[in-house]
Amino acid sequence: MQINKRVLGKTGLEVTELAMGGLFIASLFNEFEDAKATIHRAVELGINYLDTAPTYGNSEEVVGKALAEIDAPLIISTKLGGRPEPFDPQNRDALLRSFDESLRLLGRDCIDILMIHEPDRPGEYQWWTDWETFTGPVNDVLDELKGDGRIRFTGLGGTTVYELPHIINTGRFDVVLSAFNYSLLWREAEHAVLPAAKAQNMGIIIGSPLQQGALARCYDQQVNAGARWLSPPRRQQFKALYALVDELEMPLAELAIRFVISNPDISCTLMGARSPQEVELNVASVARGPLPADVMARLDEIAAMVPFRPLEEPFGLPFTRDYTGPGHAAR
Repeated sequence: MQINKRVLGKTGLEVTELAMGGLFIASLFNEFEDAKATIHRAVELGINYLDTAPTYGNSEEVVGKALAEIDAPLIISTKLGGRPEPFDPQNRDALLRSFDESLRLLGRDCIDILMIHEPDRPGEYQWWTDWETFTGPVNDVLDELKGDGRIRFTGLGGTTVYELPHIINTGRFDVVLSAFNYSLLWREAEHAVLPAAKAQNMGIIIGSPLQQGALARCYDQQVNAGARWLSPPRRQQFKALYALVDELEMPLAELAIRFVISNPDISCTLMGARSPQEVELNVASVARGPLPADVMARLDEIAAMVPFRPLEEPFGLPFTRDYTGPGHAAR
């Protein structure tokens, strides 16, 4: 199995089309030995980029311990945000302490990419003293760390589709990680995030290509007879997608991952693998390459059935979780 590499925008870094996302290797989701085996298998199969964050439980610590046994050259990204608690994004010294803690946990002297986590959600973190020019202490911190050689590049890790592009347009950042808004059925990042990032020659990373598990497999029973939180057009869209999956005789997860890598503007996509077996399946999918043009055209038709999120749609479709009430459509 061969994983191709792509240039991560103006960073010049060559990253594998498939990368390792750090959320589900945290102890909240996985035992350490299983997480370590997952990371090691990814590196063995050629993955050269891992992404983590302070808010992913103890993911940084897990990554650091697992990588202590690996000599392969790797590209590591982590983030500022959420630590220390109570978190104050306007506290320059606290941001620097958080970064020092990331270095310690990851066992590194330099971080390849340091991102601002959720820079586009004022309800999440108040990063900016001015939300028109996007100025704030975090910019000074990033400049200082880059000037000292403790980070190589800067980035944005966001989840909005219309606020994030305004921050991208400042031209200050090298990389953007867009999560939950570019996948088989959710395409809103195409309208503003991707064009803005491409105009700035930023590296573009896609998070959650399987849409938090909603595209990991076919949920026929819930789509056909249950899942009261599915809007009628979304339900019909899933039925059309599942019919295509049956016609192609291709696993839905493979179709979803190969869809993302079919876009040449995407530098890489993050997988949320929890086991070596899941890593192997994802790597095998990517090794089969981009989807044929006729399949992409069929997927475009299905995506167009619901071009924007229905108002009351839960942010993460709870196929595998209990539904507790209307979701946050804005997110």
